[in-house]
Parts: sequence; C-alpha cells; structure tokens
Amino acid sequence: MKRRSLLLAGSGLGVSFWLGGCALPVFPKRPAASPHDALGWIHHENGRYTLRLPRAEMGQQIATALRQVAADELGVAAEAVAVRLAGTADLARVRATVGSESVRDFALPLAQACATLREAFARGETHGWRDADPLPPTALRSFRRPAGATPAPGARRPVPRVHDREIVTGAPLYVADVRLPGLLHGRVLRAPLSPELPSRVLGLDERAARAVPGFVALVRDQRLQQAQAEGLGIVARTPGALDRIEAALAVQWGVDGTGDDPAIARRIDVDAHAAQGRLPNTVLDEGRIDPAAPWDLDLRIDVPLAAHAAIEPRAAVAALDAAGVLDLWVGTQDAWYQRDVVGKALGRGETQLRVHPCRVGGAFGGKTICTVELEAALLCEAVRAPVKVQWTRTQEFRQGFHRPPSSHRLRARWRDGRLQDWQHHFASSHILFTAAGVPAWLQRITDVVAGDPGVARGAAPPYRAPRREVRFALARLPVFTGPWRGLGAGPNGLAIESAIDECAWLAGQDPVAFRLAHIGEPRLARVLRAAVQAAPPLPPATAGERRGRGVACGTYKQSSHAAVVADVSVAADGRVRVTRLGCAHDCGHVIDADGVRAQCEGNLVWGLGMALSDALTVADGRVASDSFASAPIPRLDAVPPLHVVLVDEGEPPGGAGETVIVAAAAAIANAVRAATGRRPTRFPLDPAAFAQT
Repeated sequence: MKRRSLLLAGSGLGVSFWLGGCALPVFPKRPAASPHDALGWIHHENGRYTLRLPRAEMGQQIATALRQVAADELGVAAEAVAVRLAGTADLARVRATVGSESVRDFALPLAQACATLREAFARGETHGWRDADPLPPTALRSFRRPAGATPAPGARRPVPRVHDREIVTGAPLYVADVRLPGLLHGRVLRAPLSPELPSRVLGLDERAARAVPGFVALVRDQRLQQAQAEGLGIVARTPGALDRIEAALAVQWGVDGTGDDPAIARRIDVDAHAAQGRLPNTVLDEGRIDPAAPWDLDLRIDVPLAAHAAIEPRAAVAALDAAGVLDLWVGTQDAWYQRDVVGKALGRGETQLRVHPCRVGGAFGGKTICTVELEAALLCEAVRAPVKVQWTRTQEFRQGFHRPPSSHRLRARWRDGRLQDWQHHFASSHILFTAAGVPAWLQRITDVVAGDPGVARGAAPPYRAPRREVRFALARLPVFTGPWRGLGAGPNGLAIESAIDECAWLAGQDPVAFRLAHIGEPRLARVLRAAVQAAPPLPPATAGERRGRGVACGTYKQSSHAAVVADVSVAADGRVRVTRLGCAHDCGHVIDADGVRAQCEGNLVWGLGMALSDALTVADGRVASDSFASAPIPRLDAVPPLHVVLVDEGEPPGGAGETVIVAAAAAIANAVRAATGRRPTRFPLDPAAFAQT
C-alpha cells in the first residue's frame, strides 16, 4: 500500500534567509503534517514495515518514539518496524525539526496513518488507494489510556533505541562517515573573524599552494561568500593536505570594522536602551505601572554569548551522478530547506537535486541554516567530482551563530506578600531573524513589523500580578547570533526565576510557597510540588563549605512544564559545586519515557553549563575561542546525580526537548543565593563574587 503521489506545498510564517549573489530571499516552508502525508511515512512490503522518518534524528531519539507509535498502532513489536532516515526524494516536504514539536505534531498523523494501514489489512485489502482516517486520539491505540488507569510513565517495557548498536560499534551514521569512490576533500577559507564584518582576499601565494602534494583546485566563486565575508575554496585529495594548502596560500585578508566584548555589552545594555525611551517590542502590557513609585525589587541580570558546542562539527558531501543530478548528504535540521537554498544558488530544480539526511551529532538549533552544504555543492560542481567539506572546531566557533547575550532589568512591588507590579525589560540580539542569514536592511524591517519571537520566548512570567509589563529591544551585533536550545527561554527563565526567588527572600517568604501563591497554571504548580517532594533533605555543610538548595520552574511554549531543585556546595574561595539536580517534568502524554528522561537530563546539564561555564569572548572582531579548551562545556566529573520525575495525567503530548532549560540554570543560581546570601547577577558565575572574606 503506497500513498498517492502528491506533493503538498505548505506555507507559514518563516524566516527569510539571504543568499549572497541572489536577488530574492529563500523562505523556509512550514507545512503542517497531515494524516495523508503520514501515509508516505509508513510502508509495508514483503511482510516488513519501514518507517521513513519525517524528522531529523539528532540524539533526541525521535526515531525511537515515532517507531513506538507506529508499532503500537500496527499491533507489532517495535523491532518489527525498521527505521530509515528519509530524504527529499522520499517524502513530501516536512518542516524543520525545531521547537520540541516532533511528538506533539507528528505522532498523531503517524498513528492515524498506521491505523488506516492496520484496518485495511484486517479487511484483507492490500492494493488500491487509501486516505488516512483522521481518528481522534481516544480512538488510537498509541494514545489510548485505559479507563481508571494510574499514570505510570516508564511502566512500558523499554524499547531498543534506534541506532544504539550502530553508535556503539562505529557503523556509518553521520555525514563524516560517507565514503564515495574518488572522494575529494574541500574547505572554504575566510578571514579569521566574524562573517558579519566585510572581508576580502588581498593576496595569496597560489604557486606555493599548487606545489603541495594532494592539491586539486583553488576555487574563486562569489557564491562562496558568507554574509559579508569572501570565501576562497580549496580542494585536496586528503583532509591533511587541506591544512598544508591553507598554510602555503598564506592568504592576506582585508577587513572592515571590528568588535569586542565591551562594544557588545554597550549595544545590549538594557539600561542604556531604557534611557532612550520606551523599549520597542512588547511581550506583555497589562495594567498601568507607576514608574515613579519605589520598587521593592530592582535587579539586573546579564547573560553572555554562548556556543551550541555540538560534538559533531557540521559537514556535507556532494556528488554528481551520471545523469548530472546532484546528491547531497547533510547533517541538518531541515533537509528541504537545504534543497531550496542550494537549488536556488546553483540554478537546480527539485528533480536535479536530492538531499539525504544523516544522523546529526548534536544541533540544538545551530544546524538550521545553509552553510557547509552550499560549500560542498559549489566545490563539487567546480571540480566535477565528489567533495566532502567538514568544518573545523575553530570554524564552528567563528563562522557559526551563537546564543545572543542578553541584559535584563527586573523590578517588582508587592503588598502583604502578593505581587502587585512586575516589570521585565531586556535587550538582546536576534534569534529567529538571525544575522547569519538575514541582511541588515531586512532585519530592520522585521524589527519594526514583528520584533523577534525567538528572543521573546519564555519572557511572559508564569506568575500572576495585577500589573505586568514585559518589553525588549534588539541590537545587531558584530558576531552572529541565532537559535540556541530553547531560543530565548533559557536566558529569560534564568532572569525571571532569579527575580521571583529574590522577591520571596526580600518578602520573608519560603521561595516554594511564594511561587505556588502566584502560579496560575495548575500543571506548573503540580510539577513544582512533585520536584520538591522528590528531593531528599539537604545534607549539612561540612567545615569550610556552605550548602544551599534552590528551586525554579517554568512553562515552555504553553504546552510543557518543569520544575528543578538544585543543591550546591560553595567552598570558601567561592567555587561552586552542584551536588544534586532533580526535576519534575510534564509534557503531557508520554510515549517513550526513557527518551523523555534523557531529554530532561540533557537540559539539566545545559543548565549546569549556563550557570557555571557557558561563555564566549569576542576580541578583534571575532570569537576568541577556537576549541573546547577555550570554550569549556561541563565535564563528567562536574555533573552531579540527576533525578527525573515524569508527570503524565493524560494531557495531549507537548514537547520534551527543551522544557527543563527554562528552570535548570536558575535553580542553581538560587541555590547559590541560599548558600551564600548573595544573589548571582552575572553568568557564568565568578567564584570571586562568592568567596568568604
């Protein structure tokens, strides 16, 4: 049974990305997944089921979760459903894998398609056309909860993880594993600074480069330009030869402009923006706040630039087949967008370009735009041979985009222990309308028309007050910023939960009780109580240390809720060690409990990094970090025991991939406040600020 050959051109709000040398932008498309589309995801042939995965698999184990949905609905064991990473030639267009949307938006259409297939088989029908029956969740096996059943996430027998054996045995999964006959290796050289700053080649030693063993080609093509940075392509027979060719070329670069940390801090200084008048972008404007009355809380929080730090540097392989069709192997969050961008740049229609997604070794929002994919395609066309391009770690830091820094001013007033006024002003740089893809003129238009919803994500507090105002300002920076796990929800949650915690301390109330008195969402109150109840007593401090416990909670995209309890030990010299992290998490109906727990644990570790280590410095117009040594991520010996409680009361599926990020870092900061009596206001934490004097 096969789906109809129908390609639906979906549309929706998207970010427009500018291609160097092209007159018009390319718009990512955001089609909704329908049951009819899902008929193309599940196939049965010769007694075997195959799920063509409509989502990018990047470690979040959506392949396992969707396979479980298919197996439950078909009435077979999960092992009976093979999973294949599907490319642009296999499926109708699906939208990018972002926003913790996969189970929420794709599980139901898949279940409906599988139910259609199952019922057709039960009637003995194996040929002909079928439209998927849009059954409600209550009529589907994979969503059904027996009447009177006690929710028990994880009670189901754990299913085998998709790709676990391949990962452990080193089987080919990633773009870097792709091997083709005659494969060459390419790199695009750019000035060693941010592509946001104009740069160009002033001179090079081509003769010396051609003399390097393994040299194949030097490629000058204006389409290799990234933003305002000219690109110079080199192709070699081995990866090692690329380094030697680059050294021999000794490219001299001309650069316009510069930038450093102080300049960036000035551009996003929230107080400087507020001094110029009302901040231009509104998140909340409820009631009339008196700006002249004294504030009970006046707190500033500053969060720095930070990297995605995916273990896998981005890569792509491009090859031309005998008919001249371009095949492109990618590690991306949106294979169809890669097809659109590369196709437009190379003048190729959809039938002349096939994009094959590989498993992604970490993305976190960082692999959403087209970079290395276009580089590989252009170099392949230039030399008429297969080419692999893999960025170095230094390129990841200097040419990719990062979490924008943000500056927050939070003020509050209360009466009789209840909030009356809440004001949150902040300034940041762009996330959805990232400078990595949007030119300055277009960004100025979006600033006026739409602001940046990514920057605003998570800025509406979950706490009630008669008067609430949340506004923000945007500033384009000399380095690229863009989507980072949870978009603005992580930094905004850190600021909000730090402020609400300080309100409780200043009002002389228990931080948990204060939150519960102001939370309007019952599900959020439920996870907060669950997280607190699951936490054991805080161990007493030993000689020379201070111990503290902090809590934080929040809602992600109005659909999932989390609360975190953190325990810390602070040494006399101010060094902070997190001794325990626990969370309660409610994303609605849980399909793959092990996968959800893993996402929660990952977010807890991200919170650890946000609080203690995540930062990138900028100097001389570039990100100064060039390796994990200069941009550290949490080490295993710094990760405490992690405890996760899943709450499932039968609500529709939400998202699990990013929810806990709204509370993890703040819980650590609040624990430091409890241990030391000093409120963390700048991140990552500086031990000197908490040293005993």
